[in-house]
Amino acid sequence: MAQRAVWLISHEPGTPLCGTVRFSRRYPTVEKRAKVFNGTSYVPIPEDGPFLKALFFELRLLDDDKDFVESRDSCSHINKTSVYGLLVGGGELWPVVAFLKNNMIYACVPLVEQTLSPRPPLISISGISQSFELLFGIQDFLHLGQKNETELNTKLNQLPDLLLQACPFGTLLDANLQNSLDSINFASVTHPQKQPAWKVGTYKGKPQVSVSITEKVKSMQYDKQDIADTWQVVGAVTCKCDLEGIMPNVTISLSLPTNGSPLQDILVHPCVTSLDSAILTSSSIDAMDDSAFSGPYKFPFTPPLESFNLCYYTSQVPVPPILGFYQMKEEEIQVKITVNLKLHESVKNNFEFCEARIPFYNRGPVTHVEYKVSFGQLEVFRERSLLIWIIGQKFPKSMEISLSGTVTFGAKSHEKQPFDEICIGGTAYLKLHFKILDYTLTGCYADQHSVQVFASGKPKISTHRKLISSDYYIWNSKAPAPITYGSLLL
Repeated sequence: MAQRAVWLISHEPGTPLCGTVRFSRRYPTVEKRAKVFNGTSYVPIPEDGPFLKALFFELRLLDDDKDFVESRDSCSHINKTSVYGLLVGGGELWPVVAFLKNNMIYACVPLVEQTLSPRPPLISISGISQSFELLFGIQDFLHLGQKNETELNTKLNQLPDLLLQACPFGTLLDANLQNSLDSINFASVTHPQKQPAWKVGTYKGKPQVSVSITEKVKSMQYDKQDIADTWQVVGAVTCKCDLEGIMPNVTISLSLPTNGSPLQDILVHPCVTSLDSAILTSSSIDAMDDSAFSGPYKFPFTPPLESFNLCYYTSQVPVPPILGFYQMKEEEIQVKITVNLKLHESVKNNFEFCEARIPFYNRGPVTHVEYKVSFGQLEVFRERSLLIWIIGQKFPKSMEISLSGTVTFGAKSHEKQPFDEICIGGTAYLKLHFKILDYTLTGCYADQHSVQVFASGKPKISTHRKLISSDYYIWNSKAPAPITYGSLLL
């Protein structure tokens, strides 16, 4: 992910060019890569003048541009993404990310690491999201505390040095340019020694380390003998290390309880300096056995300034946290539903929230509901053909709850009613949404004593963990055909 060029252009209606380029930066090394990747579809970055004219034409900001232009103004070319193609030098420069804010146009051209003919889908171009992040960061910096034109000029004059820190060689490292400014000012006074090339600055302030473990549990439950239920845990460890010094060292250890599920498929951040081979070889592809590595998992690293994901992992826990049964039976304009949910006894019974959503696709609006619920409360969204069973923050002592009822529908309205090509007829589902704080399904944790910091000062250390649902489905057990939805777990 890299940028070929960046521009800041003031919009000045009534002037000959309707605007002025206040700042521009090109990255020749990235441009050489673009020429190789794009091949015959490569269009070079133009000079500021032609670029400004082409961009203002595309954005309809020229004073004399009042005529309809088919290639730009027809209904088939409505732009919803702030990504444009500009006609320059006999070719089309694409993609150009640009938007107007506070009479200033922010624009840049991301590197596309493939041919541009035919155009690849925007979602496949990772540099576009980085373009927005960079431009939003510049926008925040320019207008934070700005009171007049003099202050704006001062900040524009600081941009070349800031982008050397925040976006060296066109690769964005930190979108918060104020961090780069503070680092430059601090390093010039107290750290005249050379910084590592990969680190954009140093931190000054109270030392602190934050470690957060987030596990997402996915599940597909069918209650059918010919289709196996599936579930999986995906975890991420996020760190933020505010530590003084050029090269502070930190070691974080993840631990499991005696009956915890081993971590597998572990991917680590490049800043990790060494790793036990047993951590890298633990894979969910291999059959589980007694020799599976169960920790502790130690990660020594030299942290970057920004928040980052130290590692990702998966785990095959023995049971899903909530077991469910859902049955739906159709009777003309009505459906009868039965839902049973059971919280596993090993799971912490203390939710931040827990609810079950039951959509009724391809039907009319809900006109009447008769139901009986053993716990919680039911909300009906008639126009959306949706029931939401709000379970709350705790299951009852029995750990089991149930919902049964009859739902009546009105006439279909294709303009408003939800539609789904998969969920036809009885092929329907219930989806669970929940979050449990200070808990992980694997039992994985990092306490304050497991965090070792080798830097000046005694840092404040905080650790957090949570479990949240992700693609947690319970399918109608009376579905007409045994359909597997394993792909939804990807």
